[in-house]
Amino acid sequence: MAKTIKDTDYLVISARVKALETGLLTAERMEQILDAKSGEDAGKLLQEWGYPQLDPRRPEAMDAALSAVREATLADLAEGTPDARYIDLFKVKYDYHNVKALLKAEAVGTAPDRMLMDMGRVSTAELAEAVRSRELDGLPETLAAAVVEAREVLDTTRDPQLSDIVLDRWCYRDMAALAEETGSAFLRGYVAVQVDAVNLRTAVRTLRMGKGADFLLGALLEGETSLRDAVAKAASSGAAGLRELYGATRFRDAAEAGAEALKGGPLTAFEKLCDDAVGDYLAGAQSVPFGEAPLVSYLAARETEYTNLRILLMGRAAGIDPAVIRTRLRASYV
Repeated sequence: MAKTIKDTDYLVISARVKALETGLLTAERMEQILDAKSGEDAGKLLQEWGYPQLDPRRPEAMDAALSAVREATLADLAEGTPDARYIDLFKVKYDYHNVKALLKAEAVGTAPDRMLMDMGRVSTAELAEAVRSRELDGLPETLAAAVVEAREVLDTTRDPQLSDIVLDRWCYRDMAALAEETGSAFLRGYVAVQVDAVNLRTAVRTLRMGKGADFLLGALLEGETSLRDAVAKAASSGAAGLRELYGATRFRDAAEAGAEALKGGPLTAFEKLCDDAVGDYLAGAQSVPFGEAPLVSYLAARETEYTNLRILLMGRAAGIDPAVIRTRLRASYV
């Protein structure tokens, strides 16, 4: 029988997380990066705060450096985490990203190497061989089932978008099952709020593209709090339907921005507000002294930090106005 894990088992790792939080890039530090006179000066600041050299002029090298930092963080926390599944949950999406890349490359006869990200539960080498040979027994059961269905859809329709939809559905199903196995209400809620964000994004994008109700219903994810039929019905009424459905939820502002985007405006503010709504959920961990919630919140905060770093550095390198860059940065909730 598996050992029951209690909140108090997280006393040590919670203290570790609190110490690590002091190294996160605060709004003040991001402003310092924006205000730096040169890219070199911005890089020096980041090195003072524990990052390696990051050169936005070489995006692949920068992404590789950020991936190494991420892996080091996960390895550090894995040593003191009572339940490794909390770490695994942050690796799942990379397994499915890699399957997308492998299947698309297979379909067109190209090499997928540049698209692969070796940050999942399964190494890219092992996953590539399993997909190539079609010998999937060594993969996690859910991931293997996803490969089979996505390949069948791609072979049948030759539409990579439909194959991606299949993989996204399996990805969040995998994450939800992992969260359920832990018995953590906080982790289940984290996955559920991500599903809500994905479904709102899907509804807005589908309406902007002029796709039909059947396409939308097929693209929406299943979730603990999100009812696919309700989202599809709301979307059928356009902006007014989305405002009504999400008006009393943490996605109210995102839905309002989505309604504006449906008029032809940019999606930037809408996308940011969807992410910020997920951050609003995670902010609840700040009132929890110990347990799995501070760990999950910290790991998610680091993911947001990597996103913000790319926005900051790539934006600076491209000469984008700092005021515009600020509008794209995701909210800090730790």
